[in-house]
Amino acid sequence: MRIGLIDVDGHNFPNLALMKISAYHKAKGDSVEWAIPMLKYDIVYQSKVFDFSPDENTCIQCEQLIKGGTGYDLSNKLPQAIESMCPDYNLYPQYKAAYGFLTRGCPRNCPFCIVGKKEGLKSVQVAELRQFWKGQNEIKLLDPNITASKECDRLFQDLIDSKVWIDFTQGIDIRFMTEKRAEMLNAMKIKVIHFAWDNYEFNTYEKLKRFRPLLKYDGRKLRVYVLTNFNTTIEQDLERIYKLRELDYDPYVMIYEKWNAPKKIKQMARWVN
Repeated sequence: MRIGLIDVDGHNFPNLALMKISAYHKAKGDSVEWAIPMLKYDIVYQSKVFDFSPDENTCIQCEQLIKGGTGYDLSNKLPQAIESMCPDYNLYPQYKAAYGFLTRGCPRNCPFCIVGKKEGLKSVQVAELRQFWKGQNEIKLLDPNITASKECDRLFQDLIDSKVWIDFTQGIDIRFMTEKRAEMLNAMKIKVIHFAWDNYEFNTYEKLKRFRPLLKYDGRKLRVYVLTNFNTTIEQDLERIYKLRELDYDPYVMIYEKWNAPKKIKQMARWVN
């Protein structure tokens, strides 16, 4: 069969679902390519991660058009036969890292986040590192909350043993940190560690304060996302920002629904970030 792919969001970040779909069809002997309007395909897969991405309306000739991704519907998922495939990294040759999930799901159920609705309220292991890492010099993990998984320590050890750069793209939940996990993070090759202090509460602050002396990294490499424009005042946002600086963390303002944010919040983000 002739398979066409459409990355609706663009090519600024590789679409993991399309890479797995490509690997699946190539393993079956099908031809796979980015869909070209003047050509005809048996199946075209159109994937969208972000709901704010403009939809692809180009007329494509195909027997079957399959749309998927969180940008369309939180309930649609890849069949297990495709989900378990190692991604086809040849699809995005400009990106040299390995991409994948070791765990999915998160128990936090934050109202601003779709993970709980999409993946469930428990962090569970879904893959081993060797299933998507093929010796690349960097591993980019897409896990929403790996530290909430009961397998976290073993997975951390696998990352240490890889001896390559590790990027926790979605951050690490400091509230699940332990002294052992802090030591394991120190043993990894990490350019920047991301934490988050999303809500105006101080349990997170106390955890950040407790574990700061145990993390060997320079403060510029310990970034903490500060959610704004959701359920806090600017005064509460600034309080979190200053407290993080006092602890030698690097605060980074994240604006919820940036297009609706007041000018003051956008100015604050520019000043802080």
